[in-house]
Amino acid sequence: MTLRLTILRPSSASGGADLPPAPHGQRRLIDSHGREIRDLRLSITDRCNFRCTYCMDPDVAFLPREDLLSDQEMVRLAGIAVGLGIRKIRLTGGEPTIHPGLDGIIAGIASTGVHDLAMTTNGSRLELDRLRAWRDAGLTRLTVSIDSIQPGRFAAITRSRSSPAAVVDGIRAAQRAGFARLKLNAVIVRGFNEDEVVPLASLARDLGVEMRYIEYMPLDSGRHWNPSLLVPASEIVDRIGAVYPIVPAGRDAADSTSLSYQFADLPPGEGSRIGVIAPVSRPFCGACSRLRITADGKVRPCLFSLDEFDVRPLLRGGRDDEAIAGFLVDAIWTKQAGHGINTPAFTQPDRPMSAIGG
Repeated sequence: MTLRLTILRPSSASGGADLPPAPHGQRRLIDSHGREIRDLRLSITDRCNFRCTYCMDPDVAFLPREDLLSDQEMVRLAGIAVGLGIRKIRLTGGEPTIHPGLDGIIAGIASTGVHDLAMTTNGSRLELDRLRAWRDAGLTRLTVSIDSIQPGRFAAITRSRSSPAAVVDGIRAAQRAGFARLKLNAVIVRGFNEDEVVPLASLARDLGVEMRYIEYMPLDSGRHWNPSLLVPASEIVDRIGAVYPIVPAGRDAADSTSLSYQFADLPPGEGSRIGVIAPVSRPFCGACSRLRITADGKVRPCLFSLDEFDVRPLLRGGRDDEAIAGFLVDAIWTKQAGHGINTPAFTQPDRPMSAIGG
């Protein structure tokens, strides 16, 4: 019997029976605005070995381990999501590379038949042997965060003993391990690192990878965000364009988060390019195809959701896959039209980014 939580959907559309059938007879994840959900961001841990200033204050406490999903529960959820039409899964955290069961999680999720399995990491633990093991287990793509290439500033931002040189070494190791579609992420914050926009672009050119710049969002645990700290996408593009000629390349797909630009002086198809992810100044909510599940099993239809839905009791209460699938269908129906950051009614979620998963 399929579980139905009518609090998750309007009564006129309860049950999900009116949803069109997905391939192979499965239902699809479709929200009440008609958007089909194909991408899952699965946080496998809330723990991190960095305490980045724009994300996590030093005194943030982690959840008890018994509250976190087990490796088996995460793999099971991923398989159910793939059956509902999810084609891309990204493993996030916290910092996923510190999870002791990461190798098995990658292999288990890859075995579900997901089309694309990626991971985001801070790059502090990228050893060649581990990278090859992840690649062999089924990890297809890797995104590495690097917010500064200045050692002192890197240490100040991350509140860690790591260094940008160590992260770059890890990026090069990932290339040797066979990760050809590498992307780098940098959160740009006014007064912190906006002067590194061009040096980071130079790094991408040197490494032959894509450098993506992310606008600072109100998801920090200390709630220090305010509009004056925002470096908008237009300024980022102008800073780079003043040094390197770039040409717009649009979005790779309609639901892509990043607006891409090619370096005009590099051959077409060269790995180096830049992208800007601009959820504040250029919201892309209308084409959003993403679902998030936190490390403790909370389903979040939107990154900025004020409501979340706990799937863990179903996983641990003996409910079958059909019941859990119905739960996900109902939860997605509640996905909001947009985040509303630029409206007076906007309210920052209780969870910071580290507890949600990127």
